[in-house]
Amino acid sequence: MNSSSAHHNTLPLQIWLLACCAIVFVIVIVGAITRLTNSGLSMVEWQPITGILPPLTDAQWREEFALYQASPEFQKKHFWMEVSDFKFIFFWEWFHRVLGRFIGIAFALPLLFFWVKGMIPKGFHLKFLGLLVLGGCQGLMGWYMVQSGLVDDPYVSHYRLAAHLSLAFLIFSLLLWLALSLRNPTSKGHSGLYAHCWAVMGVLIVTIFWGAYTAGLDAGLVYNDEYPLMGGQFIPPSIAQYSPYWINFFETAQGVQFVHRWLAALTVLAVISLHVRAMKAGYKDWQNFALMGMVAVQFVLGIVTLLSALYLPVAVAHQAGALILLGLLVVNLHRFRGA
Repeated sequence: MNSSSAHHNTLPLQIWLLACCAIVFVIVIVGAITRLTNSGLSMVEWQPITGILPPLTDAQWREEFALYQASPEFQKKHFWMEVSDFKFIFFWEWFHRVLGRFIGIAFALPLLFFWVKGMIPKGFHLKFLGLLVLGGCQGLMGWYMVQSGLVDDPYVSHYRLAAHLSLAFLIFSLLLWLALSLRNPTSKGHSGLYAHCWAVMGVLIVTIFWGAYTAGLDAGLVYNDEYPLMGGQFIPPSIAQYSPYWINFFETAQGVQFVHRWLAALTVLAVISLHVRAMKAGYKDWQNFALMGMVAVQFVLGIVTLLSALYLPVAVAHQAGALILLGLLVVNLHRFRGA
């Protein structure tokens, strides 16, 4: 079988995987809106099947609102809400959950079809099953995250939020990697750039983790009047709230934001180093320039998100930018891999 016919045979699989990437991208954006509008704790029950339908009658809305009124978030934060206010936050959490179910169906049903038709190439069956399992784990992780804000304190664990977001980014990356692997099964590769790309990936992943911590702790709402200083200093004294000192970089809004700021700068430097090395190696193509351009856009979006006190469209664009940047890095990583 020549490469062109192999490419043609896997084209439906490639389109399917890229369509799933697009759905995950939309879910991440809706997830960002859900977080930024404080909508994540509006649905206090997890009903994987019956929860697809939202309340449709006034009686059903009153019933749903009564459940929310018994939650810590309503009693401690949103006690001023009427049903009309509740409908707004309920919509975003409901929409986010429905999209989560939709991606499950959009992945599982075509997978079954391709499997039965014998269209899946050798070596891909277990990879697709692994993705299906990861998708299921993501649904459980989402509920595990929400649960942390339904007990006494109406705030979700920022560690669980980071795990939920990171799992979405991992699923997106694996979907894209498999689509690229079907499109280009063979590669000349470049071992030096491949290793360099992995190093940049490591820096970006840690930066994304601290970005999730920043979101989880609403850390963008402190020291948001200047950049790069914080309270007129590089390291604001208000970081030191807990002992030992290092725990502040994980647990306090000031410490988490400080780490995310400088990890972002490190990510820019890491991408620049990869770009320059790739250029010297003769990779003067769109993938290399797109990665360089996107890291600049993302860095600026981060600063504007901070200085605008989390203005919704900018903050959502910043989270979307992180996923685009990761996707472009996956594209570069894939082409530098060995045969």
